[in-house]
Amino acid sequence: MSEEDKMEVDSDVVEQRSSEVPQATKTKPKRFEIKKWTAVAFWSWDIAVDNCAICRNHIMEPCIECQPLAMTDTDNECVAAWGTCNHAFHLHCINKWIKTRDACPLDNQPWQLARCGR
Repeated sequence: MSEEDKMEVDSDVVEQRSSEVPQATKTKPKRFEIKKWTAVAFWSWDIAVDNCAICRNHIMEPCIECQPLAMTDTDNECVAAWGTCNHAFHLHCINKWIKTRDACPLDNQPWQLARCGR
């Protein structure tokens, strides 16, 4: 049994694909026709938290240290830092935290920087 026999396909496509398909499948009516298709997608960041646990601002917004500069200095960019524990903080916030204690603020594991950036 060919693939066209197993599937419901448009008769125009069947005629174009092969002339050796039996006549019965060429005249078979379609069960349905797609008139409109709207795709819906969901996404999320691959981080365990979406707020910085130190300053409580959203991770993709400036930290409390960078907020006053964000209005005037557009070149200043506040970046996020992800640890190996998959917790994210603002780089400025975690640098201040590390000066007092070398552990993740959320799970108390030793802090190791996995990646840094937007």
